[in-house]
Amino acid sequence: MEQKKEEIYEPTVPIFGYEMIRDILLPDILGKHTPEILYWGGKQLSRKFPLQSIDECSSFFDEAGWGTLSVIEQKKNEITFELRGSFIERRLSLKSDVTFKLEAGFLAEQIQLQKKCTTEAADEIHKRNQSVKITARWDEKDKVE
Repeated sequence: MEQKKEEIYEPTVPIFGYEMIRDILLPDILGKHTPEILYWGGKQLSRKFPLQSIDECSSFFDEAGWGTLSVIEQKKNEITFELRGSFIERRLSLKSDVTFKLEAGFLAEQIQLQKKCTTEAADEIHKRNQSVKITARWDEKDKVE
């Protein structure tokens, strides 16, 4: 008896469609407030998709098509992530004023939910090595529920 492998259909979305909305339409609509609103939007998304660990955050980024997320440094009250991949390279090459505030806001809220401390995150673009660093810092004295 021959066993058939079950095929899993993974729909794909053309990256160009995502880029038009994220990097062209939203900045046109939001204007100079785009970075702040995207950061807030990332925090909002994070609340709708609460994750239990940093590993789950990495898996979420993969599934969302946001790039490959890895931890590159961890300190007492700080964690630095690196975001890379073909999607990141493409976004960095197409537009000079691209931001990763949505991703930074998402990570800030995830860390805040996991650590139960007020957390903020900042993105830092590294065009030379085609990556983005996102550093999240939390205050253990400023607890949240």
